[in-house]
Amino acid sequence: MEKKFRFKTTLKCSGCVSKVTPFLNSLRDVTEWSVDLQHPDKVLTVMLKTGDTHSVKKAFENSGYKVEEFR
Repeated sequence: MEKKFRFKTTLKCSGCVSKVTPFLNSLRDVTEWSVDLQHPDKVLTVMLKTGDTHSVKKAFENSGYKVEEFR
């Protein structure tokens, strides 16, 4: 069963989103994702097959951006 997770990000624009796209798309656990650039925290919403958010955090670090779980 898929689970939805939300993260605050350091993304600033659509160019930033395009930089993280290949990293997020390469994750097998991610079934769907989107970024709300209009939100002050630039919220990333991710649907995961498991509850393992470590891979998402690692993908963001590898792309040069920071992410933290949004509560």
